[in-house]
Amino acid sequence: MFFHASRLQEYRTPYGARPTDSSVDLYFDTPSDAYNVTLCYTYGLYGFSYHEEPMCLTEKRADTKRYKVSLMLPHEPGLLFYWFKFRDNNENGMFYVAEGDTKDGSGKIYSDPPRIGVEEEKYPYSWQITVYDKDFVTPDKMKGACIYQIFPDRFSRSSDFDYKKMTSFCDREERIYHKDWYEDVDIKGKPSTGYLACDFFGGSLKGITEKLDYIKSLGIDILYLNPIFEARSSHRYDTADYLNVDPILGGNEAFEELQKEASARGISIILDGVFSHTGADSKYFNKFGRYEGTGAYRSYETGEESSYRSWYNFYRNEDGEVAYDSWWGFPDLPNVNENSLSYRKFVFGKDGIVDTWTKRGAGGIRLDVSDELPDSFIRQMRSTLKSYTKGEGILVGEVWEDASNKCSYGSYRDFMLGRTHDSVMGYTFRKCVLDFLCGYISAEVFDSRMEGFRERYPAQAYYCIMNLISSHDVPRAYTMFSKPEDKEGREEQQKIKVSEDSAEECEMLMRMAYALQVGYIGASCIYYGDEILMDGYKDPFNRRTYPWGKLTGRQKEELDAVRKIASLRVENPVLRTGYYETLMAESGLLVFRRYLELRKDHFGKYIDRGSEEVILILNRDHKEKYFHAQGTNVTQRKSSPIPITDEMIISTEEGKSFDIGVAPYSFVFIIKR
Repeated sequence: MFFHASRLQEYRTPYGARPTDSSVDLYFDTPSDAYNVTLCYTYGLYGFSYHEEPMCLTEKRADTKRYKVSLMLPHEPGLLFYWFKFRDNNENGMFYVAEGDTKDGSGKIYSDPPRIGVEEEKYPYSWQITVYDKDFVTPDKMKGACIYQIFPDRFSRSSDFDYKKMTSFCDREERIYHKDWYEDVDIKGKPSTGYLACDFFGGSLKGITEKLDYIKSLGIDILYLNPIFEARSSHRYDTADYLNVDPILGGNEAFEELQKEASARGISIILDGVFSHTGADSKYFNKFGRYEGTGAYRSYETGEESSYRSWYNFYRNEDGEVAYDSWWGFPDLPNVNENSLSYRKFVFGKDGIVDTWTKRGAGGIRLDVSDELPDSFIRQMRSTLKSYTKGEGILVGEVWEDASNKCSYGSYRDFMLGRTHDSVMGYTFRKCVLDFLCGYISAEVFDSRMEGFRERYPAQAYYCIMNLISSHDVPRAYTMFSKPEDKEGREEQQKIKVSEDSAEECEMLMRMAYALQVGYIGASCIYYGDEILMDGYKDPFNRRTYPWGKLTGRQKEELDAVRKIASLRVENPVLRTGYYETLMAESGLLVFRRYLELRKDHFGKYIDRGSEEVILILNRDHKEKYFHAQGTNVTQRKSSPIPITDEMIISTEEGKSFDIGVAPYSFVFIIKR
């Protein structure tokens, strides 16, 4: 039998992503009649070199042979892809390549070699070794952190909210101001302008400050704020002024107060930075002439001088009118030339964006659309942020796919090699969790896919990944668990909500999803309102206001449950940085453990508090399941004298065996004391 499995120590050691200049041993088993056994590999990043290495026969049995090759990995960070080539007794040249969704990372025989070209369809698959900078480290405060994401306009008004004051900040004709906090989001805009996402409810930074005790009660360490800089729209991804907080949010003084009060509670703040484009209505582009000075648009149109002119790419269209590159063709979002040295000075230089906000106390930056920024720009962002924060600033990238081998703009990207992001947003985690809990994939497939990400990401990054199940860019998970039919048009999407018939099941699935966020590796991220089962399909319905003072009984129960689950990470650091092992993945059952070795975590840090081991049992099936646990061995039983538990968290003595029954659509944390 031909066999290699990248996740088994006897076939690839050491495991997973590896630092530069380190070594790896690869083993390949073949039938006794195979010959000319060769390791094929290619490595690089922006360009690749192809190589073949004859493998050494290390063991011969009656019917199998084992081959080995030792590689010293490259000195430069990059990606190494490998597979095996051999000839059989019929002198046929064949390949042993990776196969998708296998538990152990094993492969299969194929007639063609893998395709790894940037523009190629990646099939057949190769195995991947992510070779990252050996000096790569990430801030400890991000590893296994609990994060709370807020869309600022929709979270909370301040206690001294003044509607007239809100409307006085700007009298632009496209703006809509909601007097009633509880009314639905606008979907039409003004008749004269159409929909421009310019409706405001008056949520503010002071409103967030006043809710910090609520936020801390969820076990939160990090607050991630969607854009707070001055902008035309309520989403503020069309930045108008990078150096100042939007007046409707309270201005710079409100941020400084928020930062001070958050810091007093042990909470860091990550700001959303949009650097691939600005707003057309901004002090830099100034298309509508609403700001003082000459912006880039008028500079190109009239020939006047503007220090912002080199930031944008203009041209004349076939009608001779002024045109320019814009983000996905939206004229309100002109693209920025990130290689302009004057733009980079504004972002990275003294008194620039990074300098200004780190001085004001920002603990990190989330990069909007990272894959649309040059790698060199992100590398400069990392080095600048780290220099201003003594290495403690957090840099998170918006990447929706596997960041370890992401391709865009004709190249593999330098995203997980220790030179750009600390980590990325966990949209891959979200997809796997929703697919598993909705029943679209089995626990086996879920485990295989998650183990694939764990294998390909450096641990320094994987323990920092922002594991979310909802965000401002996707439908809320509570809504998705009802399996809504996709609809076109905002009028139809506005009607999509969880029915009373499916509410209980969706609530149970939400709780299971949060248990996975807390139990699994990475930083668990709550999108505001998920803790109370907020409903909402696509933008803008996933950005509704938090219903302060109007929580239903079901929402209050969910909030209590979330707080109880969140306390596990607060009390047990093993759930932040402990080792991971899957114990069972069968159909709808998933069981895994987080553990310490001699009270040391995955990074060798001594942990002096909390449990040394936590087991999470999830039952997504429609029937109750029974288990017997002895040490780290968890087995399923057909029945048990122990009744079904109604507890989410159970404590047991270390080394003691126990029986437990888990209800359908339920879970149990086993805390070893």
